[in-house]
Amino acid sequence: MNIPLHSLAGDGPGDAEALEAIFESVVLRRGYTTGERVASFEQDFADACGSRLAVGVASGTDAIRLALEALGIGPGDEVITAPTTFFSTAEAIARCGATVVFADVDPASGNLCPEAFARAVTARTRAVVPVHLHGTPCDMEAIVATAMPHGIAVVEDAAQAHGAECGGRRVGSIGRLGCFSFHPTKILGAIGAAGAVVTDDPELAGRMQMLRDHGRDGRDRHCRLGWNARMDDLQAAVLHWRLAKLEQIIRRRRRNARRLRAELAALDLRFPPEDRPGARAVPYVFAVGVSRRAEVIEALRAAEVDCAVHYPVPLHLQPAFAMLGHQPGDFPAAERFCAETLSLPVHQGLDPAAGRAIAVALAPILDPTGPEQVEKVAISNGL
Repeated sequence: MNIPLHSLAGDGPGDAEALEAIFESVVLRRGYTTGERVASFEQDFADACGSRLAVGVASGTDAIRLALEALGIGPGDEVITAPTTFFSTAEAIARCGATVVFADVDPASGNLCPEAFARAVTARTRAVVPVHLHGTPCDMEAIVATAMPHGIAVVEDAAQAHGAECGGRRVGSIGRLGCFSFHPTKILGAIGAAGAVVTDDPELAGRMQMLRDHGRDGRDRHCRLGWNARMDDLQAAVLHWRLAKLEQIIRRRRRNARRLRAELAALDLRFPPEDRPGARAVPYVFAVGVSRRAEVIEALRAAEVDCAVHYPVPLHLQPAFAMLGHQPGDFPAAERFCAETLSLPVHQGLDPAAGRAIAVALAPILDPTGPEQVEKVAISNGL
């Protein structure tokens, strides 16, 4: 059985024909960037997130950068984030001229540790970018409680967490701004690069609309230096079509995560955290912790199971941030998390038998009782 890490071909029968019709419609209307398709998607995506407004942009990286720029963050300011995320989170902070400040993470989820965030706050801290890693929501109540008294803007990186919830609210709508990526592998994916920022603040939304289009106000009037960061109408049209199926996608991914937990229960793995009261994870990947990662990867690949490591080098140890002077051991929870975490498939198109195949492939390495015990666990769980 060949088991891919992500499902890029669509969500079901007829999807190829639907995508062809979307493409033809966009081309015939000649609406290419920030046209009516973008405006329509922005409104419905904002509604889906529980926010008043959304601004479509060219990528998740642009979403974070424009959100920070709209807040006026720049040289002399500090922005706190976790070192366990993709490079673009910290890159966007640095591109604004601000200083990236890392804080350690919760060892189970890899998300920003609220206590570590509180210790990292200084008089220069202007914003915090909590990352809902792998679709598991951060402890936003604690993060907001620390940020608010200090006047620190909370900018959520929800690139991997479409539809996840915390405190009964959708992630992205909890902070002042919420940033999303629609890379094709994401829970809500386009067929190319795209992103969005959601907010309840019309002034911030207006600034980002200007920033994404070369600082333009009207056709020929440019009021500030901006970027070419517009969402194109083809991506907006595809996203609008898939947005209608988001809850179905979420249900399938959560079902697949439950099956994987049950199938792999006999193995020596650290599983993603269970849902907290009032919180709902939506798995982007099924991120497990394993001490013998290289052997596990080799066994999975031999069984034709796709897997990946997100992210092997924590950001404080990346060469691009050497100027910050961090050394191994500065953020021990993050370093261990990056050294041991492995991403397994959990996408909505996952074969129901995938969990059993993964368990059988890993039993010789991670379960001393072998495949027989894996089979007993599967039977006892009714799988």
